[in-house]
Amino acid sequence: MVSVEDSRSHSHSNPNISARYPQTRPYYYYTPPPSSAAINRSMGRSMRTIRSNIFKTDHSGPISERSVNVSENLTDSVIDLRLGELATKSSGNSKSLSSSDIDDILDVSRAFSDFSACSSDISGELQRLATLPEPGPEDGCGSRSAPEPEPCSGFLQRETFSTEIIESISPEDLQPTVKLCVDGLQSSSIAVKRSAAAKLRLLAKNRADNRALIGESGAVPALIPLLRCSDPMTQEHAVTALLNLSLLDSNKSVITNAGAVKALIYVLKTGTETSKQNAACALLSLALVDEYKLSIGACGAIPPLVALLINGSNRGKKDALTTLYKLCSVSLNKERAVSAGVVRPLVGLVGEQGTGLAEKAMVVLSSLAGIEMGREAIIEEGGLAALVEAIEDGSDKGKEFAVLTLLQLCGESVRNRGLLVREGGIPPLVALSQTGTAKAKHKAETLLGYLREPRHEASSSSP
Repeated sequence: MVSVEDSRSHSHSNPNISARYPQTRPYYYYTPPPSSAAINRSMGRSMRTIRSNIFKTDHSGPISERSVNVSENLTDSVIDLRLGELATKSSGNSKSLSSSDIDDILDVSRAFSDFSACSSDISGELQRLATLPEPGPEDGCGSRSAPEPEPCSGFLQRETFSTEIIESISPEDLQPTVKLCVDGLQSSSIAVKRSAAAKLRLLAKNRADNRALIGESGAVPALIPLLRCSDPMTQEHAVTALLNLSLLDSNKSVITNAGAVKALIYVLKTGTETSKQNAACALLSLALVDEYKLSIGACGAIPPLVALLINGSNRGKKDALTTLYKLCSVSLNKERAVSAGVVRPLVGLVGEQGTGLAEKAMVVLSSLAGIEMGREAIIEEGGLAALVEAIEDGSDKGKEFAVLTLLQLCGESVRNRGLLVREGGIPPLVALSQTGTAKAKHKAETLLGYLREPRHEASSSSP
């Protein structure tokens, strides 16, 4: 527990701090329960880098009532020195906690999670934060024409400092620092906003208790306007901070109800490659709550996700595939995805072996094959031929996904069975039924049973 009187001794250079905390009586930000003799820290899971207000038009405007306590200069004397003192105080009884790497945080289907390797905040890490570019002139978030220096650069540039000290400090000791950062998000200076968002991004990266503290501090509604900022690094810090915060279940409703979905979709359309990837992951994190899936789709998330699937890097394509898969567990979102043209790029990705994209694409195709318009689109885009080739040349897991999708396409359609025979599907299916994995053998035998049934309707139908 930290008294503001203790903090004042290290922040005398900042008049805002002195004015904020008068000397008349000490004020404690947080009083732990009497039984908490030791600091308990919960390490959060790492994901790459997870209602009434969703349909509001725009939450990008400035925060209406700016705090009088906004710090215009988040200097080392305020944050860097304070964190150093707290870490020194805690070093005697606290161990540095390492980040866990949990590939299956997305909690999608067992088959899909085999190819999901997402970790939060991959976009920047500390080395990236140490070399922030200056903003350009005429910034939409209030930047001045001349470049501004990055405040508190020492905090951003010290790799060991950031990883060790942040892990050592308890949430109650970090609360004054979090408050300064939240106030900084509402500053008129773009450099202060950028720096404050970067610090919140770091604080929320690995620790669940920090995510809870930041989520309760009012940071979320202050971060959302920065998603529409024209300074790329400010936008990236803001979207990644929200991604990291969204990994805590209790923050998901805070983020969604504050109107973040439309702003995240804006980042998907306009951001840098890294910002788009993190926006997709943030939407995925929110879509883990079933009641948000339809709302995210209704807000227009699927078309920019399809664009990321077509134009993004391999990392961006994987993020788009994973998010689309989760959203398309809802039938209406399947229809939206098919209408947005997702089937053609998915069929194209089936042939890309060795990157993990083919397997993910087939799982999404299998999901879309659950509706009639999805099956029709897969047939029209040459999906049968691509899936037969995957059975011949794909990985063991890819072969399982390919035959599963073919089963969905042909199980109730005599016409599609005939088309599959014309594509030369029987020989690879026979081989798979003999040499494939147990799952693949079973599915191949089932599909071959369908193909042995009378096909007179199929033979008379046109391709």
